Amino acid sequence: MFTPSRDQVRQFFFDVWAKYRAGQTLAGAEQTALDIVLAHPEYHALLAQPARFRDRDWLPEDGETNPFLHLSLHLAIAEQLSIDQPPGIRARHAQLLAQYGDAMDAQHAMMDCLGEMIWQAQRHQAAYDADAYLRCLDRRLGRC
Repeated sequence: MFTPSRDQVRQFFFDVWAKYRAGQTLAGAEQTALDIVLAHPEYHALLAQPARFRDRDWLPEDGETNPFLHLSLHLAIAEQLSIDQPPGIRARHAQLLAQYGDAMDAQHAMMDCLGEMIWQAQRHQAAYDADAYLRCLDRRLGRC
């Protein structure tokens, strides 16, 4: 499993944005990342200033959302959907899309569940719990 460092993740997004602005060709995950970035214009100025934002911390206790975490969660969900992993995630996404009527709103609902599952795993020093993630999505769908 590829586990990039905080700096590598940030550099990836800075590079994607720089390549896009320079008209360079993007490949693989870069194109997916660009699609996500383009859907979040609030991050464009930040991504254009790597020297200013590379080392900045965004703390939840200050009411801030870490833009790199946000973009990375979108990227993780895109990967999950592309391979239907955990199994059933694609079907739940389709149902959330129908429920919310907007792809970004559906993904943000998924991100809440994915973020909660990751937080719980870190908090309890436990493994990734795909079942907990799917149960959370089912609650969003009104199944539980």
